[in-house]
Amino acid sequence: MKLIYQHMLSFLLIILTTVSIIGFSEINNATKQSYEYNYQRMEDFASALGTLAVSDEKNGSAMLNPKFLHKLEFVLHSDRVYLSVFDKHGTQIYPEKNEDISLTSKRVMQLRQGKKLHIKNNNEALSSLGHKKAACTGVLLPWKDKGKFIGAIWLGVRVAKVERPVTIAKQNLFSALVSAIIVGLMLSLILSFYATDRIKKLSSATKKVAAGDFDVQTNYSGNDEITQLADNFNQMVRVLKKSNQEVKEQEKRRDQFMADAAHEMRTPLTTINGILEGLQYDAIPDKAKPKSIALMNRETKRLIRLVNENLDYEKIRNNQINLVKTTFNARKTLDDVTMQLKQNAAKVSDTLTINAPRDLPIYADKDRFTQIMVNLVQNAIQFTSDGEIQISGYRVAHATTIIVEDNGIGMNQQQIKYVFERYFKADTSRSSSGKGEYGLGLAIVSSLIKQHGGKISVQSEINHGAEFTIILFDRGYEQYLEN
Repeated sequence: MKLIYQHMLSFLLIILTTVSIIGFSEINNATKQSYEYNYQRMEDFASALGTLAVSDEKNGSAMLNPKFLHKLEFVLHSDRVYLSVFDKHGTQIYPEKNEDISLTSKRVMQLRQGKKLHIKNNNEALSSLGHKKAACTGVLLPWKDKGKFIGAIWLGVRVAKVERPVTIAKQNLFSALVSAIIVGLMLSLILSFYATDRIKKLSSATKKVAAGDFDVQTNYSGNDEITQLADNFNQMVRVLKKSNQEVKEQEKRRDQFMADAAHEMRTPLTTINGILEGLQYDAIPDKAKPKSIALMNRETKRLIRLVNENLDYEKIRNNQINLVKTTFNARKTLDDVTMQLKQNAAKVSDTLTINAPRDLPIYADKDRFTQIMVNLVQNAIQFTSDGEIQISGYRVAHATTIIVEDNGIGMNQQQIKYVFERYFKADTSRSSSGKGEYGLGLAIVSSLIKQHGGKISVQSEINHGAEFTIILFDRGYEQYLEN
């Protein structure tokens, strides 16, 4: 069932239920009032008749006098009131009938005690008042002469007459129900259309987003749930738009990486293949063979490094490596890294310096810490020429801080935003080598530090170098982040 019909049905049921409850309550109230009024009216008749009977005592017991009873019946006939009289034993003595009609002993006992009995329907009453074709309702009252119980009188009118206001109330209720259905259908249609129209607009906007349109925004006023849903939808679309832009930028960088990687791989493969063909056909002089073999060895290692960096990053990102964390002296590792990369720095006239105490405790996986420092220092060498690269280290509360600072080409804010992402490379035309790297070194560093429960940050400006800061916490103080 469509939502608009569900809303219409809900509104209609609420209206009909409300009208029905109110209507039936009014009918019950009207019925109760009609019968109570009739009982009171009959009791008033009986009181008046009793007074009339006392004034006619010259004929003896006026109540049982047939002439008096005929007078009563004549008086009551004009008001369509039915009269029956019972003696003190409960036997009907007026009007006379062929069948023997008498009250039950229980009813007689109640009347002797002076109780007034209200009979809603004589055809259903427990007392034997005699069944009539037209049911009557009224009162059965005790009648006494000088304080002595001498009989009872039944005064009643037709039930149909008493329930005439109830019948009118039922007709009014039926008319109200019909009117409520018509008005309810109209109101429910309007309200349902208003509610579902906004949902349709949201649905339409969702389809546009699914089709790739992230500029869709819905404008709803109010403070209901649909408005809140629309606000959440707008926020979701803005996040999706931002994510989509980032994905496109990632794809762009990935495409650039693939082009660079293809170029990087093609060059050493071409060199290796040329040397192998030269060796195969003795086209390379004997004096040049050692240099050719050394060149082929370097190009082969270059290819291996490219493949290993990709595989290494995937393992680190998927938490497939096991960290063996211990507390060791970081200064010795910094000295080893400086010695290892000193020759690379000298090629671009860079100087490496260490500013750290001789004893610098750190809690980390020693091999992975070495890998982190090699990548950070190698990255600094790559983008610094004729400059200085300083490695600093010091202790802070429950942690060790390492800083790698250079005075190279630096980065702008856009480059800083993506510097730790896979395949990101700064402007290769401005690097010291003119080639750049594969865009995995800093991504590996970031992943390793996160797995250590540490932190990494970078500060940089164009032509004012870059400063990478890492913090590795002591055992028990790590700050792991959820993926």
